[in-house]
Amino acid sequence: MEKTPDEQRGQPGFRPSGTPGRQDPAPGQGSGNPLEDLLGPLFGGQFPGGQFPGFPGGQFPGFPGGVPQGIPGFGEAGFDPAVMGQVLGQLQKFLSTPSDAPVNWDVAHDLARQAAAKDGDPTPNAVDRREVEDALRVADLWLDGTTDLAAAATTLEAWSRAEWVERTMPVWRQLVEPVATNVAAAMGDAMAAQAPPELAAVLGSAGAMLRQVGGGVFGMQVGQAIGQLAGEVLSTTDVGLPLAPDGKAALVPENVRAFADGLEVPIDEVRRYLALREAAHQRLFTHVPWLRSHLLGSVESFARGISVDGERIAEAASQIDPANPESLQEALSSGIFEPESTPDQQAALARLETALALVEGWVDHVTDEAARPVLPHAAALRETMRRRRATGGPAEHAFAVLVGLELRPRRAREATALWELLLARGGRSARDAVWDHPDLLPTAGDLDDATAFVERRLGSAGAPVQEEDAMDAALRDLLDGGSGEGPGSTPQG
Repeated sequence: MEKTPDEQRGQPGFRPSGTPGRQDPAPGQGSGNPLEDLLGPLFGGQFPGGQFPGFPGGQFPGFPGGVPQGIPGFGEAGFDPAVMGQVLGQLQKFLSTPSDAPVNWDVAHDLARQAAAKDGDPTPNAVDRREVEDALRVADLWLDGTTDLAAAATTLEAWSRAEWVERTMPVWRQLVEPVATNVAAAMGDAMAAQAPPELAAVLGSAGAMLRQVGGGVFGMQVGQAIGQLAGEVLSTTDVGLPLAPDGKAALVPENVRAFADGLEVPIDEVRRYLALREAAHQRLFTHVPWLRSHLLGSVESFARGISVDGERIAEAASQIDPANPESLQEALSSGIFEPESTPDQQAALARLETALALVEGWVDHVTDEAARPVLPHAAALRETMRRRRATGGPAEHAFAVLVGLELRPRRAREATALWELLLARGGRSARDAVWDHPDLLPTAGDLDDATAFVERRLGSAGAPVQEEDAMDAALRDLLDGGSGEGPGSTPQG
């Protein structure tokens, strides 16, 4: 069934003009939006509605999801002067703020706060704080019986949506900036390398302004995405990354209430289940110190590999007719600025997807182990969380929009099955020992064949196989008198 324009808005790839759900005006007629009528020809008739003209699919390179809710003021309902005034204020801000940063974080911060407050953002009261603290405290007691990872020394808090934006923004900056930096650099290098001599001086003098505009556009994109996430996330770890400052565990009570609405499960039970997931994440990120850098490093590895095909730009430029503006629009919409996917990038994204699946799978597994004996609706809540991922939850949305990674929920289920098999074959200690070192982590191939991984990891005796490294071998030789005799060797003499 065809979606209405309101349903289409915010969907990846949504474009208000030239798509089902909107009747394009006949040639010579206005659109009903005075700003669109004024600026539309400049952008080839594809402005605005939350898409970025001149880029493949109307999407800014490196951020394939598009602006989640569109740029305010340009909706199907037509021109909104009040909202448009806010948007123009933002445009003026990022153009007047001297900054060569790849992302204008002032713009991102302000838009994130505005988007987070769009549907209201009540500050958690004393009752909210007491309920959240109690749920998180009890969750840690329940987890003591399901994992060898000790409880994390954390401060237990209840956050508003605005607080979630403020507290997580530093990690978003660390996550997004490498991608934005390398997209901008790759595009700039490709354009400069292919520009004819008569345009080189123009590009050089306009470089600072273009960087400001690009940083502002990235800032708007990031701010809208983070602001929308703030209205959906249930905790600090809902996207699978340690977004909060060290030592902080929190739930977002307003979002928890919205999530529980219609589940036919008591709100207290929902809160306790979500607290179990948050506490499990906190134990993992606290007691596996290399995990944070492993996850964020995969994003940075992806960013370092971003490149743009300069020859493709040159070929497209040679076909542009200066007397025909439509030829420029056709060249821009052909994807000439789309970053290429390199083998290194694909490997980095595969590592990130696998690591996120392993984190989610472990949390899902130990949460279920702890919840089933004490929460009557544990199985139903577990399935609700899985359906949330399958239909595009905050984690899937965040990585699609901000990083360009399409997470596959099926991998998380496969990871859960692997952790469950490890528990059944080797016990709790054998399962949790896999987190001792990144080299011990299952690979994407191991998720495809969990049985082979478990047999290789545990051996026939059902206990973890200890692999001897070079240091261990050297120490053994030294203790053996340096003779080089090892197990099974024949003594000389």
